Amino acid sequence: MSVVDLVGNTPIVSLDKLAPAEGARVWAKAEFLNPSGSVKDRAAKFMVLEGIGSGNFGPEKALIDATSGNTGVAYAMLGAALGRRVILHMPANANYERKALIKAYVAEIFETDPLEGSDGAFISAQKEYLDNPDKYFFPNQYHNPANPLAHYRSTGPEIWSQTQGAVTHFVNSLGTSGTFVGTARYLKEKNDSIKTLIVQPDSPFHGIEGTKHMGTTLKPSIYDIGLVDGEEIVSTAEAVAMAKKLARVEGLLVGISAGANVTAALRIAARLSPKERVVTVLGDSGSRYLSDGTWDG
Repeated sequence: MSVVDLVGNTPIVSLDKLAPAEGARVWAKAEFLNPSGSVKDRAAKFMVLEGIGSGNFGPEKALIDATSGNTGVAYAMLGAALGRRVILHMPANANYERKALIKAYVAEIFETDPLEGSDGAFISAQKEYLDNPDKYFFPNQYHNPANPLAHYRSTGPEIWSQTQGAVTHFVNSLGTSGTFVGTARYLKEKNDSIKTLIVQPDSPFHGIEGTKHMGTTLKPSIYDIGLVDGEEIVSTAEAVAMAKKLARVEGLLVGISAGANVTAALRIAARLSPKERVVTVLGDSGSRYLSDGTWDG
């Protein structure tokens, strides 16, 4: 067994202290327990192994892609484990901890204009690949069907099994949209009455790391809006406050997107009966936000 085999099969935890007394129960998938520390391990593993299996990612090529952080850390881990060079284009203002983790795996970082965000990093990585296609394997996480397939084949089945088919609602924020799309697609195939909802920041200029405001960003081609039964709008302040509450009340040190997801899940649960079950995702660890003052005060 290698570190690659450790991806997935994360536990699901019940947020009993935070869930509304009169509403539905809320469960959260502990994706921060993946080996590189985030849900992005799943998609990165599928995309890399698909590239190797198809012959598109030979040992003579370097992996190149854009990232805001977590997928980059996952690529870097896999590159170290599989003996492949990894080059990541990411905004210069990306989180310090993510950059440090990527460098710890000896992957390379090409910094892009911070004002252009993750869209600018994508354009930069794509241009470098198109200019030198023989040098690189470009998994292109925003447009690679292996991204949602990873969750269709792993996250969705795990949630179905761990809840014994009792899940009635699934809610998650969107980055590449792979986690939501793959999981929602699987769950709806198992039971088409399950409601699948997205979390959206309340502004294009938000601080929910790794989460896209879909109305003002380049939309990933893997995003399937037909799977969206509704949306919950969450502010950065609400997401940060919930991340702190999860640490202090539930003992779960998780990231800001997890705070946004749980905020939305609790709102939804409050509108439901005690018989219903809401599932969301704790995408990464709060230890990736120690340098930005999130936990101060």
